[in-house]
Amino acid sequence: MTQTQNDSQQNPAKAGVRTYTGGCHCGAVRYEATADLADVSRCNCTFCTKFGNTGNVTMKPAAFRLLKGQEHLGEYRREGSPNSRSFCKHCGVYCFGAGDVPEMGGLFRSVGINTLDDVDPSLLSYQYWDGRHDNWMAGSRSSPWPFQATVS
Repeated sequence: MTQTQNDSQQNPAKAGVRTYTGGCHCGAVRYEATADLADVSRCNCTFCTKFGNTGNVTMKPAAFRLLKGQEHLGEYRREGSPNSRSFCKHCGVYCFGAGDVPEMGGLFRSVGINTLDDVDPSLLSYQYWDGRHDNWMAGSRSSPWPFQATVS
């Protein structure tokens, strides 16, 4: 095994674009996603913050494939939003999302890093988005955005 192969097994962010499998905790939902784990992001929007802000990797819709479990999926969507989150109705695990954010490249699919098989999230580097303030035009950055409480 070469040092490059060993590095990419130890740190998936060095593997480049490859296909990963993942799913929920109980196994009812399984998917496949082709992505580069060098592009993992965290967002501070109210959903991501309450969800746990564990990180997501985003890809074009064609790079995502649901392998099984459509009938076991529930969907959460904030009223009026083009973006949704799909979760297993049995174990409650949020597995993936879909939507359209022009500032992030348009139509997308995203998967929760913690739902990928055999990927250690502690080995990844993250880019941070300021979704809490709809500050998508600012782009991502390498450190978290300052937390500012939302006014209800």
